[in-house]
Amino acid sequence: MNKKEVSSRAVLFTVQGALIAAIYVVLTVPFAPIAFGPIQFRISEALVILPYFTPAAVPGVFIGCLISNLLGSGVVLDIVLGSLATLIGAVCSYLLRKHKFLVCVPPILSNVLIIPWVLRVAYGAPDAIWWMMVTVGIGEVLAVGVLGNALLVLLEKYRVMIFAQRKV
Repeated sequence: MNKKEVSSRAVLFTVQGALIAAIYVVLTVPFAPIAFGPIQFRISEALVILPYFTPAAVPGVFIGCLISNLLGSGVVLDIVLGSLATLIGAVCSYLLRKHKFLVCVPPILSNVLIIPWVLRVAYGAPDAIWWMMVTVGIGEVLAVGVLGNALLVLLEKYRVMIFAQRKV
């Protein structure tokens, strides 16, 4: 690969990641009342299936989640650990990209295992941890399992047009 091709791929990676981050924020912040709290449903979490298509989605969803958490949450612990839960889910989804319908599992699990503890420690949520795992899990299953898989099937048809590496 020559210098121009390497540069072109780096630009494509950066642009894809930035677009994914921006879309994540746009799908989170306006819906703050349902996107934050013990019972949450983030439409933007459907984007965590994008590592199936491009590695640029890993930093894209992480940065989008981080920005959304900075804008919608005032507690540092939530901003950091909530964003890390999304990063862990995205990395593991990328690692499972050869198994199409398993890419939704890591983001669901990482959020179910991490977010209830964040809600308890950062916000003093009085609910039992197991109950918050259930409520966060329901939101994640709907956002990632249902919407994310629907997005995956839809984008699969346009994969080459949207995510293909372009020749210079």
